[in-house]
Amino acid sequence: MALSIRHLLGLEGVPGEDITTILDTAATFREILKRPIPKVPTLRGKTVVNLFYEPSTRTRISFELAEKRLSADSVNFSTSTSSVKKGETLRDTIRNIEAMNIDMVVVRHKASGVPLFLTQCVNAAVINAGDGMHEHPTQALLDMMTIRDHYGSFEHLKVAILGDIAHSRVARSNIYGLKRLGAKVRLCGPQTLMPLHIEQLGVEISHDLEDTLAWADVVNVLRIQLERQNKGLFPSVREYRAEFGLTRARVAKAKKDLLILHPGPMNRGLEIDSDVADSQQAVILDQVTNGVAVRMAVLYLLSGNEGKVED
Repeated sequence: MALSIRHLLGLEGVPGEDITTILDTAATFREILKRPIPKVPTLRGKTVVNLFYEPSTRTRISFELAEKRLSADSVNFSTSTSSVKKGETLRDTIRNIEAMNIDMVVVRHKASGVPLFLTQCVNAAVINAGDGMHEHPTQALLDMMTIRDHYGSFEHLKVAILGDIAHSRVARSNIYGLKRLGAKVRLCGPQTLMPLHIEQLGVEISHDLEDTLAWADVVNVLRIQLERQNKGLFPSVREYRAEFGLTRARVAKAKKDLLILHPGPMNRGLEIDSDVADSQQAVILDQVTNGVAVRMAVLYLLSGNEGKVED
């Protein structure tokens, strides 16, 4: 059980066999998480640094919990209490941390390309926990695990990604991963929230939500990034909700058992209504649970540990 990659910088170019290995390993770890004592000594003696230059709740806690469940030693880095405040560069920060004999780095940064840059600075394995508007591979993997739990396969599955595609690293990672395993992907949202030339990734584009819901088996609803609203990318939140909000009426009109995902945090009443987010069709909390298992799998597979999962 090994990957062909040394780092997880994104899902672009990652072989389907590697993605499947991660998902299969995550399924094993999820069973371990159901035990009365959900912990294994698999990564005992390994040190993981969580290098978060950007705010995070779910991703950071999920990685920290995954590390603890694997018995790894975790070191949490915060820019607010570090020498970054004194002008220290990213390169100097990571080189100093590596000098303390670390094995893996989990990094989140507002600038695209930082995880790749770190691979040129350190010998440790690097895991991308979200970089700018580039990729967020572990989020896509946990989304894919949640979908696979319900459908068993991605072949010919129709997955719609709804909302702010232009600024979404989650959308990009999902496109690469889902396409690699055989799913059909359609992006839906306002023209102003669509990246230029995104159709070159082999996806369909739609600006009609009701038609998209009638087409899809799965809809992954992205957060509307209200902090970018001052750029005038759509007239108002009220108009966005009227055109692209996932409401109970729209879901019912689709006349099918749509599987509904959301990476969080949710703007309830904007991109998704509460009675949809809390419905039986929504698997949002399953995504959170699967996130710990997926991150355990990634940490284990990139750790260089040759032992069994439960050693």
